[in-house]
Amino acid sequence: MALDTTNRMAVDEQGLVHGGFVFGLADYAAMLAVNDPNVVLAGAQSRFLKPVRRGDRAIAHARTVATEGPKHEVAVQVSVGATRVFEGMFTCFVLGRHVLEGTGSE
Repeated sequence: MALDTTNRMAVDEQGLVHGGFVFGLADYAAMLAVNDPNVVLAGAQSRFLKPVRRGDRAIAHARTVATEGPKHEVAVQVSVGATRVFEGMFTCFVLGRHVLEGTGSE
């Protein structure tokens, strides 16, 4: 999974990319690693290791490291070039139905 950062993602004049974009990339990679339409994120332990700058291409790699019933633990690393900028452990659950099914919200 890749994210090409843009000027609109920068939080300041120096081009620092907001960490939410990096976390979102990592979250999406974790969901793809589980690969189920009913997967949801329950929690994450994450560390931002280095800054990401506008114009950087961030690459996320995710792999499931443990599964216990509906619970999946997914390790995610995000790098820019050879530099690791983020790492995290994402706890995901595969639900029996879509998270919005039967909630009455649209």
